[in-house]
Amino acid sequence: MLAGLEQPSSGYVFMDGREVSGPGLERGVVFQGHALMPWLSVLGNVSFAVRSRWPDWTRARVDAHALRFIELVGLAGAEHKKPAELSGGMKQRVGIARAFAIEPKMLLLDEPFGALDALTRGVIQDELLKIVLATQQTVFMITHDVDEAILLADRILLMSNGPNARIAEVVRNTMPRDRTRLTMHHDPQFYRIRNHLVDFLVHRSKLIQQGGVDEASGSGAGPREVAPGLDAGDEQPEPAPLAAVPKLHAVR
Repeated sequence: MLAGLEQPSSGYVFMDGREVSGPGLERGVVFQGHALMPWLSVLGNVSFAVRSRWPDWTRARVDAHALRFIELVGLAGAEHKKPAELSGGMKQRVGIARAFAIEPKMLLLDEPFGALDALTRGVIQDELLKIVLATQQTVFMITHDVDEAILLADRILLMSNGPNARIAEVVRNTMPRDRTRLTMHHDPQFYRIRNHLVDFLVHRSKLIQQGGVDEASGSGAGPREVAPGLDAGDEQPEPAPLAAVPKLHAVR
C-alpha cells in the first residue's frame, strides 16, 4: 500500500499531504527479488530509473549518476553485464542501486540485504545511514534481523503472528544516532532493547495470536509505544524525527 501497488481495503494512505493512489517516483522500492529487466545491462537497469526521474537529463549525465550508485553497491566493472551473468547477491545490489539512484523521498525496502554477503551488507547499511542523514529521507524497511533493526531504526514496529497479523507494539530506539555495528554492543541499552524484541518474537507474539492478554501490545486505539532501552528511572527524551522505520516481523 505504501508503494501504491495494492489498494487498502479501507481507509487511505497519505504522503506529504497527498493520497497514495498508485506507484510514484517519490517512493523507491527494493523487493526481495531483484525485479530486473533481463534484456538490459546493470547500467541500463539503473539508468532506466534515472531517466524516468529526470527525463530532461542528457545521456552522459544519466549514466554518470547511475554509475555513482553502481559503484556505491560494489558493482564497478560489472556495469555492462546482463542479469543472467550476475549472482543472486549481485542482482539484488543492482535493485538497491536503482532505488537509491532516483533519490526518493521515501525508500521502501523489503529485506533488501538478505541475499548479500556480510561485508557487502555492512557497507550498504552504512551507506543507507549516510544517505538518510544527508537527505532526511524516510525509510520503511522489513527485516527479520534483530540486530539490523536496532542498528538502523528510529522506531521498530513489531507485528503479531498471522493470520490476522497486526502491528502490536512500537519500540522507540533510544540509543545514540551515531551508533555503529562496532560500538552499539557496548551500550547497555542495546541488550535491553534486544532482549525486549526477542521476548516479543518468541513469546508475546504467540500470546497475542492466541487471544491472550499482553499489556504492552496496546488496545483498540492503536499499538503502544515503548522505550525498553531506558532504565525505569531514566527520563524519556522527545521522539526523534522519523528517518528510518524498519518493520520487524517474526520469522516463520
